[in-house]
Amino acid sequence: MHDLVIDHAVVHDGLGGAPREGGVAVSAGRITAVGRDLGAAHERIDARGLALAPGIVDIHTHYDAQLTWDPFATPSTALGVTTVVIGNCGFTIAPCRPGDRDLTLRALTHVEGMSLEALRAGVSWEFETYPQFLDAMERRGVVPNVASFVGHSSVRTYVLGADATRRAATPAEIAEMRRLVLEAVRAGAIGFATSTLEQHNGEHGIPMPSRLADEREMTALTGALGEVGRGVFMLTKGMTSTVPWLEGIAAATHRPVMIAAMFVDPGDPTRVFRELGEIEAARSRGRELWAQVGCFPLGMEFTLRHPYPLEAFIAWRPAIEAAEEARYRAVLADPSFRAALKQEIGQPGVPNRFSDKNWDHLTIAEVQRPEHRALEGQTIGALARERGQHPWDTFLDFGLDGELDAMFDCRLFNIDETEVKRLLRHPNAAVALSDAGAHLSFLCDAGFGLHLFGHWARERGDLTLEQAVRAVTSAVADAYRIQDRGRLKPGAWADLMLFDPKTVGRGGKRRVNDLPTGASRLDTPAVGLHGVWVNGVRTANEHGVIPGCGRPGRLLRDFPG
Repeated sequence: MHDLVIDHAVVHDGLGGAPREGGVAVSAGRITAVGRDLGAAHERIDARGLALAPGIVDIHTHYDAQLTWDPFATPSTALGVTTVVIGNCGFTIAPCRPGDRDLTLRALTHVEGMSLEALRAGVSWEFETYPQFLDAMERRGVVPNVASFVGHSSVRTYVLGADATRRAATPAEIAEMRRLVLEAVRAGAIGFATSTLEQHNGEHGIPMPSRLADEREMTALTGALGEVGRGVFMLTKGMTSTVPWLEGIAAATHRPVMIAAMFVDPGDPTRVFRELGEIEAARSRGRELWAQVGCFPLGMEFTLRHPYPLEAFIAWRPAIEAAEEARYRAVLADPSFRAALKQEIGQPGVPNRFSDKNWDHLTIAEVQRPEHRALEGQTIGALARERGQHPWDTFLDFGLDGELDAMFDCRLFNIDETEVKRLLRHPNAAVALSDAGAHLSFLCDAGFGLHLFGHWARERGDLTLEQAVRAVTSAVADAYRIQDRGRLKPGAWADLMLFDPKTVGRGGKRRVNDLPTGASRLDTPAVGLHGVWVNGVRTANEHGVIPGCGRPGRLLRDFPG
């Protein structure tokens, strides 16, 4: 007798096969049969023609800190996700010496938009080394399955201390960092993650440690993956990191290289397709390179007090370095500061940065002063044209007029859906970039899979539903060597989601206050989702997560070459 049978569903196998009527049977956490007439079960669910698919595999999350207090990886579990990969961009909390804990949290507060008070109150420091971090997570238990990158910035800080953000490493320090990466991968890391992206700065605009690494260091640390013969190299790419350079790493290590973040950039809309062409050429030579793409317009809510999207500007640095509000306001008002911004924003060829094409997508969402209420819903671009000003002047003048804490809503990248369709359908694309667990006050794209099913498959028809399901299940699981997940077939783990294809999607944005200390975050509810199972245990229903579901997720440690 099976533990569970879900029948009378339309089954999407996650492998791209045609949907068919039937269901799945589950015993001991694994799928034992797929089809019709599945036999007796202790629990039977009549799916009433709903779609049954593998659970979503989210390969770009930042739940490293949150999972120490929240086993559900909120909100991903309630949005159809059954496996999360943490540690992306190399922003992790292990290894970490006790004396560096607050330094690590303060950096995360800035680069990943997290509440420092929530992190200080919430993070449970039961570890110092990376293997201890994995062991502690396994002891606590998790609701979704979790795979974890070892992160470059944490490794660098562990070895160089305060100098990690100041200088290149010595040969001895590089050797010690390589030893730590080897130790982590052998203990169960899914790979090694780093960032060279210019806007990845920590507190006071100090570059995240990984950005100080030279080529010797990058070669040595990625080479650890080649030595072990397993693991993915994940890089969030800045201007100086080219696809040919990454092909060289793939050639030297014989390991997959995952390149984030590949957006359609309004400032240079052809760039991403040039880079995809370079990836295709590399793959024709046997190098496994992937382009990590998103299915949302990358949008953020932000204030001028904390203007994350602007921090890639070199000319913005005086504002970052102005610690006191009076000094900050003086910088924003300075004509020379504004002139430098106007000059820099007009420079072509700078990828993934706020550009002069974004002003008409920068909306005043919420003002602080009642007399400005009529400006809510208007864009800075339109206001600037109305006032005959440069948009920088309109924007900064508005902030200085008592509105440093006004909320702006900005669509930055992936705005042209005709071009985004080309990304989503590219054979070397990995659909991800949810950033779940980070930028909590700016965005919530954890429902990316539901959006892919609802918007791109049902509403636009750019993908079939079976293609969309495959893109966020088996395709990414296979790229990351995550075994027996992302597919409905006998022997696979029973990570499942049940949804209504006529309504599936994500709901509207809302702000909730459920972080430690009551700090707020943006949230989006699931629409049309009827159930989520992790290793055969139901973790969510049509109302959201099931608080008493236990901790059925597994810490994934085995990733064959």
